Amino acid sequence: MNLVAWAIVACEVLFWVVILAGFTARYLFGQKKLGLFFLALTPVLDLILLLIAGIDLNSGASATTAHALAAIYISVSVVFGKSMIRWADERFRYYVTKQGPAPAKRYGLDHAKHYFKSWLKHVLAFLLGAGILYGLIAWIDDPDRTGALSSILGVWTVVLVIDLIISSSYFIWPRKVKN
Repeated sequence: MNLVAWAIVACEVLFWVVILAGFTARYLFGQKKLGLFFLALTPVLDLILLLIAGIDLNSGASATTAHALAAIYISVSVVFGKSMIRWADERFRYYVTKQGPAPAKRYGLDHAKHYFKSWLKHVLAFLLGAGILYGLIAWIDDPDRTGALSSILGVWTVVLVIDLIISSSYFIWPRKVKN
């Protein structure tokens, strides 16, 4: 694995570490400002990953799938980051601190609408990620060095279509309450 691939793994692990540290400081130790500090580190991790990938490409490295995944990681983090933190926050409060309501379970049309909104966010992440990838392709301006960047867009397009099919299926076959 190259440096960028390791940076993606490290950023993903650190993302969840700083979130858990933030929730722990906030809810278990009553340190709201310290908790906010840890939660504010999540965009810093994206910036670090962007710098690592950019420096690597600027030094003449050929773009790899890891570079393309870094762009995807950053765009997904920007678009879904707040909702992922909110999702984790609800579960931490309920399951760890035993405070707050149980996380909502969605059924029927509510479930379908929720996942369709998530698909729309996926489209936004795709557009942002594609913009980053096309920007890198234009910046490097060498098709021999950027093949991995353009090929990942084809794979991501297929994933986006599959996600649309799954999201749409909830309108046809709504999720039912379990007995």
